Amino acid sequence: MAVIKVNSGDVELLARLLRAEAEGEGELGMLMVGNVGVNRVRADCLDFKNIRSIPNMVYQSPGGFEATQKGYFYQRARDREIRLARRVINGERFHPATNSLWFFRPEGACPTQWFNQYNSGRYKAHCFFSPVQSACPSVF
Repeated sequence: MAVIKVNSGDVELLARLLRAEAEGEGELGMLMVGNVGVNRVRADCLDFKNIRSIPNMVYQSPGGFEATQKGYFYQRARDREIRLARRVINGERFHPATNSLWFFRPEGACPTQWFNQYNSGRYKAHCFFSPVQSACPSVF
Protein backbone atom coordinates (compact mmCIF):
# COMPACT_ATOMS: atom_id res chain seq x y z
CA MET A 1 0.00 0.00 0.00
CA ALA A 2 1.35 3.40 -1.00
CA VAL A 3 2.65 5.67 1.76
CA ILE A 4 2.09 8.75 -0.44
CA LYS A 5 -0.60 9.54 -2.96
CA VAL A 6 0.60 9.04 -6.55
CA ASN A 7 -0.61 8.53 -10.09
CA SER A 8 1.19 6.75 -12.94
CA GLY A 9 2.88 9.98 -14.06
CA ASP A 10 4.25 10.48 -10.54
CA VAL A 11 5.68 6.95 -10.53
CA GLU A 12 7.40 7.57 -13.86
CA LEU A 13 8.75 10.95 -12.68
CA LEU A 14 10.23 9.38 -9.55
CA ALA A 15 11.67 6.55 -11.66
CA ARG A 16 13.44 9.07 -13.90
CA LEU A 17 14.83 10.81 -10.83
CA LEU A 18 16.17 7.54 -9.39
CA ARG A 19 18.02 6.75 -12.59
CA ALA A 20 19.37 10.26 -13.15
CA GLU A 21 20.60 10.69 -9.58
CA ALA A 22 21.95 7.22 -8.81
CA GLU A 23 22.08 4.78 -11.72
CA GLY A 24 25.81 4.32 -11.11
CA GLU A 25 25.03 3.26 -7.52
CA GLY A 26 22.99 0.25 -8.66
CA GLU A 27 19.48 -0.72 -7.61
CA LEU A 28 20.09 -0.23 -3.89
CA GLY A 29 21.50 3.25 -4.48
CA MET A 30 18.48 4.17 -6.60
CA LEU A 31 16.14 2.83 -3.91
CA MET A 32 17.86 5.05 -1.34
CA VAL A 33 17.40 8.12 -3.55
CA GLY A 34 13.74 7.09 -3.75
CA ASN A 35 13.59 6.94 0.05
CA VAL A 36 14.81 10.53 0.23
CA GLY A 37 12.20 11.62 -2.32
CA VAL A 38 9.30 9.86 -0.61
CA ASN A 39 10.47 11.17 2.78
CA ARG A 40 10.41 14.72 1.42
CA VAL A 41 6.78 14.30 0.32
CA ARG A 42 5.87 12.87 3.73
CA ALA A 43 7.96 15.33 5.74
CA ASP A 44 5.83 18.48 6.24
CA CYS A 45 8.79 19.99 8.12
CA LEU A 46 11.99 21.97 7.65
CA ASP A 47 12.56 22.75 3.94
CA PHE A 48 9.66 20.53 2.87
CA LYS A 49 6.55 22.09 4.46
CA ASN A 50 4.86 22.77 1.11
CA ILE A 51 5.99 19.61 -0.68
CA ARG A 52 2.92 17.40 -1.00
CA SER A 53 3.51 15.51 -4.25
CA ILE A 54 6.20 13.84 -6.35
CA PRO A 55 6.28 16.74 -8.88
CA ASN A 56 6.56 19.30 -6.04
CA MET A 57 9.45 17.31 -4.59
CA VAL A 58 11.32 16.70 -7.86
CA TYR A 59 11.10 20.28 -9.09
CA GLN A 60 11.44 22.05 -5.73
CA SER A 61 13.38 25.28 -6.12
CA PRO A 62 15.52 26.09 -4.33
CA GLY A 63 16.55 22.81 -2.79
CA GLY A 64 15.58 20.40 -5.55
CA PHE A 65 17.63 17.87 -7.46
CA GLU A 66 20.50 18.69 -9.81
CA ALA A 67 19.43 15.88 -12.14
CA THR A 68 16.47 17.95 -13.38
CA GLN A 69 18.97 20.26 -15.06
CA LYS A 70 20.46 17.49 -17.20
CA GLY A 71 19.08 15.95 -20.39
CA TYR A 72 19.42 12.39 -19.08
CA PHE A 73 16.64 13.08 -16.56
CA TYR A 74 14.18 13.80 -19.38
CA GLN A 75 14.48 10.40 -21.06
CA ARG A 76 11.55 8.00 -20.78
CA ALA A 77 11.31 5.95 -17.58
CA ARG A 78 12.37 2.32 -17.95
CA ASP A 79 10.60 -0.70 -16.45
CA ARG A 80 13.47 -1.37 -14.01
CA GLU A 81 13.32 2.11 -12.46
CA ILE A 82 9.50 2.12 -12.45
CA ARG A 83 9.60 -1.10 -10.42
CA LEU A 84 12.09 0.47 -7.97
CA ALA A 85 10.00 3.65 -7.67
CA ARG A 86 6.93 1.58 -6.80
CA ARG A 87 8.85 -0.21 -4.08
CA VAL A 88 9.73 3.00 -2.23
CA ILE A 89 6.28 4.49 -2.82
CA ASN A 90 4.89 1.34 -1.17
CA GLY A 91 7.00 2.00 1.91
CA GLU A 92 10.20 -0.02 1.53
CA ARG A 93 13.08 1.74 3.29
CA PHE A 94 16.80 1.17 3.08
CA HIS A 95 19.52 2.21 5.52
CA PRO A 96 21.17 4.73 5.61
CA ALA A 97 18.37 6.56 3.75
CA THR A 98 15.56 5.23 5.94
CA ASN A 99 14.67 8.63 7.44
CA SER A 100 16.91 10.83 5.29
CA LEU A 101 15.80 14.04 3.61
CA TRP A 102 19.11 14.86 1.92
CA PHE A 103 22.03 13.23 0.17
CA PHE A 104 25.04 14.40 -1.75
CA ARG A 105 28.24 13.12 -3.27
CA PRO A 106 31.34 14.59 -1.59
CA GLU A 107 34.87 14.48 -2.96
CA GLY A 108 36.11 12.70 0.17
CA ALA A 109 34.67 11.51 3.45
CA CYS A 110 31.12 12.28 4.51
CA PRO A 111 30.93 15.22 6.89
CA THR A 112 29.37 14.57 10.30
CA GLN A 113 26.81 17.28 9.58
CA TRP A 114 25.57 19.01 6.44
CA PHE A 115 23.50 22.18 6.85
CA ASN A 116 22.97 21.19 10.51
CA GLN A 117 21.61 17.74 9.60
CA TYR A 118 23.29 14.58 10.84
CA ASN A 119 25.01 12.03 8.66
CA SER A 120 23.13 8.75 8.78
CA GLY A 121 25.67 6.89 6.65
CA ARG A 122 27.16 6.42 3.24
CA TYR A 123 26.31 4.11 0.37
CA LYS A 124 28.97 4.00 -2.32
CA ALA A 125 29.50 7.65 -3.38
CA HIS A 126 26.47 9.20 -1.65
CA CYS A 127 26.27 10.47 1.93
CA PHE A 128 22.80 10.58 3.52
CA PHE A 129 21.58 13.05 6.12
CA SER A 130 18.57 12.82 8.42
CA PRO A 131 16.82 15.28 10.70
CA VAL A 132 16.39 14.60 14.39
CA GLN A 133 13.05 12.94 15.08
CA SER A 134 11.75 15.86 17.16
CA ALA A 135 12.27 18.26 14.22
CA CYS A 136 10.53 16.07 11.66
CA PRO A 137 8.53 13.22 13.22
CA SER A 138 6.59 12.42 10.03
CA VAL A 139 9.62 10.74 8.40
CA PHE A 140 10.17 8.39 11.34
